Formats: sequence, C-alpha cells, structure tokens
Amino acid sequence: MVKAHVQDLASMGRPVRLSTLIVRAWTRAWDGILAMSGPRCPYRVGEAVVGDDPFNGRHEGIIMSQHGPFVEVGATAGVFYYDHRHLRPQE
Repeated sequence: MVKAHVQDLASMGRPVRLSTLIVRAWTRAWDGILAMSGPRCPYRVGEAVVGDDPFNGRHEGIIMSQHGPFVEVGATAGVFYYDHRHLRPQE
C-alpha cells in the first residue's frame, strides 16, 4: 500500500537559535584553550621509562600510549597506568 501523505521537510528538524550556536562554538574554543594550557607529558610513545608509584609499584617498560597527563606503560608484568610526573627515563 502506498502512502498518499508526504511529510514536509521543513518540519523534520528542530529549529536552532543563533545564540545556541554561538554558545557551542565558544564552549568548544574555551575547552581547547584549557586543554592546551594543561600539563604535557615530556615522554613520547616508544621511550623506555621507569615508573615509581606507591600504588602501582616500580616497573620498567615502554610507553604504549598517552591520554592527557596519564601514560600507559607496557612492562613484562603487564600494563600499568602512571601519571607522567612519576616517570623517569630508563638508564
């Protein structure tokens, strides 16, 4: 059976106010500025480091990934997450 009624395309979407678009753009820009001014990890993926933390213990390994100030270290005992301030280069 074929429908004889076709929905009007103008009524399908919700109207968006200009002020809403401006607030979204401002929020996105401000979040970017705050992210850029945050702490940066001085180590790169693939570098050999030693992590010393009272909760995770001391582990030697290679940096596998970075997520903000946190670093994923792959060691022989497994994968551990450290704050970059608890790491030092391996000698």
